[in-house]
Amino acid sequence: MKRRLTFAVVAAAVLVCAGFLAGCGAKKEQTEPSGLTPFELMLDYFPNADHAAIYAAQSQGYFKQAGLDVKIRKPSDPSVPIKQVAAGRMDLAISYEPELLRARDDGLSVISVGALVQQPLTSIISLDKPAITRPEQLKGQTVGTAGIDYQSAYLKTILARANVDPSTVKERNVGFNLVPALVSHKVNAILGGYWNYEGVQLRLDKKHPHILRLEQVGVPDYDELVLVANADGLEQNGDKLRRFIGALARGVKFLKRDQNAAVDALLKANPDLDPQLQRASVRVTLPAFLPPAGKPFGWQDPAQWGAFATWMNQNGILKKDNATGAFTNQLLPGEGL
Repeated sequence: MKRRLTFAVVAAAVLVCAGFLAGCGAKKEQTEPSGLTPFELMLDYFPNADHAAIYAAQSQGYFKQAGLDVKIRKPSDPSVPIKQVAAGRMDLAISYEPELLRARDDGLSVISVGALVQQPLTSIISLDKPAITRPEQLKGQTVGTAGIDYQSAYLKTILARANVDPSTVKERNVGFNLVPALVSHKVNAILGGYWNYEGVQLRLDKKHPHILRLEQVGVPDYDELVLVANADGLEQNGDKLRRFIGALARGVKFLKRDQNAAVDALLKANPDLDPQLQRASVRVTLPAFLPPAGKPFGWQDPAQWGAFATWMNQNGILKKDNATGAFTNQLLPGEGL
């Protein structure tokens, strides 16, 4: 789900590397005098608790130990990262499973090489008046969304499962202003905020949020955040992608072992962030970083990807009805050897 900035205004990062200049082609492999291979990662949006393991790996030197000089880039908006990877200007990007499936459906040569956050974070959030604790209570209410087509499809699916006539629910496009629309009572609930971020922030602000997680109310399970690479360059770049994912897996283990130190690294690199919010968000998000028992970090469930792609097709979002070629587990630790 595209991140929507709610309470803070984050300035877009200036894209300074030569790969963004007009006429620039695909990235070329280089080696620094130190022997480290340059590696550029673009986040899905502004740095936050969802990226804590990345900054942990950076601060602990895990990327350097893997022979990589990792530069973390911040996009101007969430639509940029996949496009930069597809153009060969980034080695890897953080994006969202539905966005990757849509990009491939539109002809972009991109592939998910691992899941960073392995559960949906998108949710329905309401406050005390009215407190919506069951999907059936959406009847007669106004739900704010960011105007994204699959958000509308999420709502449609939830209402159908709850046997609520969709004509009794008003959907209102509030753009980036999901939380302001909710706290000002312009809408009764929002669909698009994250339970681990906007939900936590509302709780810290003593707004008493009520949260319905999508996978619990009828929407097929999916990976909220995935690692996106250029599919055409997968064979050529596979080794350094594998090394990056291995180092990131170590970052997740460090995060699990010492959350405070990991968040300290995030805050040191991004001093404008609210420490209380980031620490609280990491605390509740940690399980979503971890793979199923017996699977490596970043594991992507083929059945889940297939079911979600079919759902997107059935709702008119994708032309294709399957996830063939959209992801691979071959670069994960211990896989594809």
